[in-house]
Amino acid sequence: MPELPEVEALREFLDEHLTGRVVERVLPLAVSVLKTYDPPPSALEGQPAGPTARYGKFLAVPVGDLFLVTHLARAGWLRWQDTLPERPPRPGKGPLALRVALAGGGGFDLTEAGTQKRLAVYVVHDPQEVPGIARLGPDPLAADFDRDAFAALLAGERRQIKGVLRDQSVIAGIGNAYSDEILHQAKVSPFKLAASFDDEQITHLYTAVRETLGEAVERSHGVAAGRLKAEKKSGLRVHGRTGEPCPVCGDTIREVSFADSSLQYCPTCQTGGKPLADRRLSRLLK
Repeated sequence: MPELPEVEALREFLDEHLTGRVVERVLPLAVSVLKTYDPPPSALEGQPAGPTARYGKFLAVPVGDLFLVTHLARAGWLRWQDTLPERPPRPGKGPLALRVALAGGGGFDLTEAGTQKRLAVYVVHDPQEVPGIARLGPDPLAADFDRDAFAALLAGERRQIKGVLRDQSVIAGIGNAYSDEILHQAKVSPFKLAASFDDEQITHLYTAVRETLGEAVERSHGVAAGRLKAEKKSGLRVHGRTGEPCPVCGDTIREVSFADSSLQYCPTCQTGGKPLADRRLSRLLK
């Protein structure tokens, strides 16, 4: 799933390639992709695109007086093409969900792999009309997101820290992969209760949030959209690396599986050397 660093890199890419271009056609090709119907996508046609904004994992492109907003979900992606095929795409064929063609040639496709169709596109007058944007918590890389603001989010939270970091209404933009990376850098168990952190632990975790995401954004800066997925994977230390040695201590990276996801962690770095069996049987480590 694209998370804050990759979506930020896509925002920069679109700023460079899309700003000032006129939208010629918007072609929804998957029934599930459009989440709004008024205004219709055709209202964007003939209008110039402005600088793209990011809201957590959402991208919002101003087009004329409207906004084209998308959330790539788990398996979605944006594919830029300097030259689009002359033949119009056929709806329902392959991963293509929506195409934006630009005057003068070129444009981009939104694609989604797999059978779970969660990629979402909205055409709205204001990005805050999108429910997922309206409920977002603060951006963890915002200038005003300081250590005290982070501490206030954790106060009274009786959930496990892994789930808190992934909750978009608490903090915007962090998903499964970067929450694993943040917790590994902070040397914290994913099952530790958020409210149980003392002042020093909060400071360490806050620093890990800012540094992990900031470094990932820096690695992604200037990377072409088509190479961002590979760049993300190459920079991960524990997520998706079950069975490999921890780059910090050399212990074997372990995994906890859930119904539709999994987490990875290092027992030596994060749980006092104790492996976590699974969500139901593991103790909450402090």
